[in-house]
Amino acid sequence: MARIKLAFPDDVFYFETRMPVRITDINGANHLGNDALISMLSEARAQFLVNYGIQEAGNDGIGIIVTDLATMYQSESFFPEMLRFEVGLMDFNKYGGDFVFRVTKAESGQPVALAKYGFVFFNYQRKSVVPMPESFRNRFSAD
Repeated sequence: MARIKLAFPDDVFYFETRMPVRITDINGANHLGNDALISMLSEARAQFLVNYGIQEAGNDGIGIIVTDLATMYQSESFFPEMLRFEVGLMDFNKYGGDFVFRVTKAESGQPVALAKYGFVFFNYQRKSVVPMPESFRNRFSAD
């Protein structure tokens, strides 16, 4: 299988947050585990949405659902390092797009990972994909 290669332009990032690597995030090889990193990406995405007043699942039954995930690991991270998560959006289509992430060590700036989550808007009551709300598309002015 070919290796995943991710690269994102700087202008797609709208938000950043920081999180420490907890002792419970460390795997048997004594570094940040991939399962923990994926949980941290989900937390960064949730903080991004809250920051912009967007509910993952609104009262109208319309919400965001993750369709896929790609992660490119760049270096190890260890307890108790502080990580910087930059979150952005790109590659919009009729139904969704990609959340993109750049993870670096907060102190040194050393790259840790790049990742992207594909997403679509979903009607949880009808159990079907729906078009992206224009208010979301316009807020982030991606194409």
